[in-house]
Amino acid sequence: MEKGKVPENVLKRSVMKQITKRREEVLLGSGVGEDCAALQLKEDEILVMSTDPITGATVDIGDLAVLVTVNDLASAGAEPIGILLTVMLPVNSREIVLKRIMSEVSAACAKANVQIMGGHTEVTDVVNQPLISVTGVGKVKKGKLVSTAGAKPGMDILMTKWIGLEGTSIIAKEKEAELLTKLPASIVDRAKNFDSMLSVLTDGLTAAHFGVAAMHDVTEGGIFGALWEVGEASEVGLEVDLKAIPVKQETIEICEFFDINPYQLISSGSMLMVCEDGEGMKKALEEAGVYATIIGKTLPGNDRVIVRDDERRFLEPPKTDELYKVFK
Repeated sequence: MEKGKVPENVLKRSVMKQITKRREEVLLGSGVGEDCAALQLKEDEILVMSTDPITGATVDIGDLAVLVTVNDLASAGAEPIGILLTVMLPVNSREIVLKRIMSEVSAACAKANVQIMGGHTEVTDVVNQPLISVTGVGKVKKGKLVSTAGAKPGMDILMTKWIGLEGTSIIAKEKEAELLTKLPASIVDRAKNFDSMLSVLTDGLTAAHFGVAAMHDVTEGGIFGALWEVGEASEVGLEVDLKAIPVKQETIEICEFFDINPYQLISSGSMLMVCEDGEGMKKALEEAGVYATIIGKTLPGNDRVIVRDDERRFLEPPKTDELYKVFK
């Protein structure tokens, strides 16, 4: 395709035809010439929005773009309603690339019960690979909005699933041939399939219903970054047992292969939670089918400490995600 806005005939057959999921809240949605979206909320509902680009992956980016945005909304305890989607393609991209991306986005939206409300598609020489940016729109009942800043000293810290799921899956897909020079195909295949565990929608909505003080989905910077951000936002200290943080063997193997730290690897699929009753929250999550682990406590003051046996180390502000070391 040539540089500029995607032609109307391409837009209709490769974009609009892929949009099948509809929500009753959306009054004005995707259409040729429509620059805005509109939705109706009830008087006791709050509008919640989030935005994120996908820049660290090229495989299955449509699916990943929706998951990341839905996860952000879930971290606020919000039910996702729709997304606004921007797709930027390199010059001379084939139409089939756009159609495949939209098919992935549409399938992910249907799975999450989310409508594509609008967006923009363009071919441009300012990108050298497909770039997707998604704005998510959701709703939450008044009084049920959850933030990263709600933690108080003396609360339990939990996390769901395992660290590094997203980063492990991306690396396994993008670097499969290289990994297979040293690792068994079974490990690489299982790692690639970690993308089936990246949604935290059930995690977030279950925690919000149970009663959670603070939530934060574990994305760039990994679990260490997420812990720091919760402590910083809530102005509390914390102490976390490193051995309590769950990690898959496939993640360990792939991180050792590239000499990167799994605790600082992008980890969509895991939700960090802080609440008064950690055991009760853990039980509620497991009843909803979500694996959860209590990993530490919040403390008075500002010390954010990771403990391993008799060794104590202080957390630092998040640095560049380990994923970028693999693709630099």
